[in-house]
Amino acid sequence: MILGITGGMGCGKSTAAGLFEGRGFRRLDSDALIRDEVLTRPEVKRRLQDRFGPEVLRADGTVDRTRVAQRVFTDESELRWLEDLVHPPLYEIWREKFAADPAAQWAVEVPLLFEKNLENWFDFTVCVACAPAQQLARLEQRGLPHALAEQRISKQLPLARKIELADFVLWNEGTAEFLQDQVDQLLHALPGVR
Repeated sequence: MILGITGGMGCGKSTAAGLFEGRGFRRLDSDALIRDEVLTRPEVKRRLQDRFGPEVLRADGTVDRTRVAQRVFTDESELRWLEDLVHPPLYEIWREKFAADPAAQWAVEVPLLFEKNLENWFDFTVCVACAPAQQLARLEQRGLPHALAEQRISKQLPLARKIELADFVLWNEGTAEFLQDQVDQLLHALPGVR
């Protein structure tokens, strides 16, 4: 079984994925895979540097994700270019992981699951949601300025649409125990969960 976990920024995708992991699922964080495995590839770094200039690489040779974000979140065409660069290698990593352990149950965090029409990768899709005010408050607690948080949220499909498209919804506005109870109820309802 492969679950695709999505939702808005700050809604708790990672928290929910961690709860699935605690129930025996293997967890894949797409953002972490891009950061740790895709953006470290020499060809990807070279293409980023060719596109955005030498300042996108730090002195130690790693990609300065903040500088890249400043470029792509203000220009839709640059964002599309970046996604076209990093998504194919991400999907290849998914393929390799799934093939290496086909009997595993997977919980995959995918922020742009519906935006990129990735539903067919997953047996079921799960949207983690909360009220917009809660979402913004969480992002600000992480140090993201209010205006920047709103800008990044605006680049994603509206949360209400993700809720409509998802097979299941987890409402993450209560306690950690409340979210855990929802995950447990969902696991009892899913066919084939061990």
